[in-house]
Amino acid sequence: MAQVRQQMALPLRIELWNGQQLDFSSDIPRVTIRIPHPSAARYLLSPSLDNMGSAYVEGAIEVRGAARDMIAIVNALARTTLAQPGRAAKVVRNFVHSKAKDAEAIRYHYDVSNEFYAQFLDPAMVYSCAYFEHGDEDLATAQQKKIDHILTKIRLQQGHMLLDIGCGWGALVIRAAQRFGARCVGITLSENQYALARQRVEQAGLAHLVEIRLQDYRDIRGTFDRITSVGMFEHVGRRHLPEYFAAIARLLSDDGVAMNHGITSTDPDSGETPYGGGEFIDKYVFPQGELVHVGEVLKTMQQGGLEAYDVENLRRHYARTCALWTDNAEAQAEQMRAMGGDKRYRIWHVYLAGCSYAFDQDWISLYQIVCGKAGRHSQGLPWSRRYMYR
Repeated sequence: MAQVRQQMALPLRIELWNGQQLDFSSDIPRVTIRIPHPSAARYLLSPSLDNMGSAYVEGAIEVRGAARDMIAIVNALARTTLAQPGRAAKVVRNFVHSKAKDAEAIRYHYDVSNEFYAQFLDPAMVYSCAYFEHGDEDLATAQQKKIDHILTKIRLQQGHMLLDIGCGWGALVIRAAQRFGARCVGITLSENQYALARQRVEQAGLAHLVEIRLQDYRDIRGTFDRITSVGMFEHVGRRHLPEYFAAIARLLSDDGVAMNHGITSTDPDSGETPYGGGEFIDKYVFPQGELVHVGEVLKTMQQGGLEAYDVENLRRHYARTCALWTDNAEAQAEQMRAMGGDKRYRIWHVYLAGCSYAFDQDWISLYQIVCGKAGRHSQGLPWSRRYMYR
């Protein structure tokens, strides 16, 4: 740590168990890390995102300060102390995915409680990247604009049958039915999402147009004019992506349109974020989640029988979305602790801020890809992208 203090000035203070304080600059500290016991000092010897995040989550160290400042400072420590060859290398994971394992992972992440998520999400409870058309929208407005942007992109029309894979709490299918009169099927593996989404459909008077199912995408049968998948394919698994896109192609009508909206790795080899961020997320947040490069998404999409029509990068939008979620989580910290416990709150606190930082630094990205069945003449496909912005 003495070497780090000499190499860089950080608005950081470390408080030791014996009352000693170590300031890393002459500025007023924006983050204070308290080491309550000598055994906890080992985390500072190798301050990776995984080590420091785990120490914070498990209560081995205490951290005071805004989450965005915490993440920036820990990253600065990691860059300075973990720069040796191999220490910051990106890891490629290949998990074994099955229906049972995927359902278990989804339940771990989403079935905390609906009330817990409501503390930091918008009122419609949209848990995916928002769309900031002008950059100054509030969260609720940006989330509705995201949904409208998607529905406009896929050219949804009255009477269309829409399948939403990973429907969350139902915001997209409800909007599709309300605005376009589309018939919708939304599927999720989360029992909490399933229950609340059905309730919201009933309250909106849309039960005649919208059906919510507790179902795996591999078990869906039928034909759909439009298919959306928003923030779900990260759970599919790298080796299963061709199978996943083949399932979409099988369910899509010959002249249908689909859209995949998902997080991607920016590492060309589909590796994880540096300094142990991916390890922390796998351990505490998204078990078995896997991110691949957008090039691999396009490749496996083609292998599954789909042709990409349009690709849009919304990385900056997700950085802002996560920053707003972090602000909400900090404002509702007391309520979230009461609902999920201190440890659960600390996990989401550092996770949301870490994601905002990772998107901002171009460690991960977010792409919307509009596609249709490959090898078709694509009749009716607009010649330009102008229709998306009417």
